[in-house]
Amino acid sequence: MSAPPLELAGVCLRRGGRDVLEDVDLTVEARDYLALLGPNGSGKTTLLLVALGLLAPERGRVRVFGRPPHAARGLVGYVPQRPGFDLDFPIRVRDVVLQGRLSQRGFLRRYTRDDRDAVARQLARLEIGDLAERPVGELSGGQLQRVLIARALVSDPQLLLLDEPAASLDERIGTGLFGLLEELSQQCAVVIVSHDIGAISRSVRRVACLNRKLFMHESGRLTEEVLEAAYGCPVDLVAHGHPHRVFAPHSGGEGT
Repeated sequence: MSAPPLELAGVCLRRGGRDVLEDVDLTVEARDYLALLGPNGSGKTTLLLVALGLLAPERGRVRVFGRPPHAARGLVGYVPQRPGFDLDFPIRVRDVVLQGRLSQRGFLRRYTRDDRDAVARQLARLEIGDLAERPVGELSGGQLQRVLIARALVSDPQLLLLDEPAASLDERIGTGLFGLLEELSQQCAVVIVSHDIGAISRSVRRVACLNRKLFMHESGRLTEEVLEAAYGCPVDLVAHGHPHRVFAPHSGGEGT
């Protein structure tokens, strides 16, 4: 049996003198589509950085496809909240997305026609093909977010980690993104992080809430009990017919 895309066992980490992750156990299976929810400052981004091998836990075990995270980076696509480079730097959209092929090419090897064709496919898939020659500093927040998603997808990852990917997208593009992620989850494991409960697609298969400790909800639908455990206070769920709700039926409003 092959190893799962991501395993965290008893992971603990402190930053700035406080506990950020406390005894976190999480297994992401092949073709999983997991939403990781929690309030701001709850450790969600830190968990992704641990999975990427960019932060080392003080205790616990982290494996990506059965390997230490640094040994599996070529199998993982990552969409950060922020671009990670100076937006005033004169670099075109096409070249930013090409960076996603570095794990396959290496820093000293020339890009090939296959690399450029892969970039063109992902730009078209994210509906930004017309921006290929545009300097990234001229993009809107939503356009830039789609460029970062294209950069993550261009390497054909087997595990895709996305940190607040819909934060800058309008409703039409956000809906299309969730449809794309559902499609991708048939080929690779997808983990999407958000502090916004209402921004999570109803097509996710499992939901986990994080606030230092992890609370798993296997059904993919949320309950008041799970949210209260994660957010540390009573939570009223009210659905308003938005297509991206993952609320279970409840008395606070209409369920989806």
